[in-house]
This record gives sequence, structure tokens and C-alpha cells, in this order.
Amino acid sequence: MKGIHDRPDPTAETIAFQCQAPQAAKVCLIGDFNNWNAITHPMRRQADGSWRLQVPIAQGRHYYQFLVDGEPVLDPHAMYLTLEEPHKKVSFIAVG
Repeated sequence: MKGIHDRPDPTAETIAFQCQAPQAAKVCLIGDFNNWNAITHPMRRQADGSWRLQVPIAQGRHYYQFLVDGEPVLDPHAMYLTLEEPHKKVSFIAVG
């Protein structure tokens, strides 16, 4: 039986993320929408060496980064770059 937390968010929008990291062995998407969890959203390598992932994200403002072989990397295609906390730059996206 599914609980209320298992239901998809009807206000979520599917966002396509792409990371250029052709030499990487592993790339993950981390952000406030998954509690910065490196396991939740692994990205898939594409034939051109980029990594892609489509994720449903709730409406609102969200901070995120790519985790490339364990190292945080900013998204050069992000709407904005901002500080999540002093001295920590993150990528920013507004959904909705």
C-alpha cells in the first residue's frame, strides 16, 4: 500500500540536467530537493561523454550541484550561481 509520501507531486516539473564530464567515472545530481544525497540521482553517461538525467522537481527555488567523481561542480548552464552558505557557491534553478 502506498503512503501519501509515495505519490508524485502534481506541481512538480520534469527538469533535464546535463553535465559535461567526459573523463568522469561517476556523476550524480545533488541538491536541496534530495537532501544533497549523492546516491538518490545518479546521472547516465551519453555517447558524447556528457551525463544526463531528468528529474521531477517541485515548484520553487532550488540549489544544486553536480558531484563528479566525488567533487562538487557548478552547472555552467544554471539560471544563476549563488551562495547557499558563506563561501559555498551552488547552482540555482527556479521551477514553475
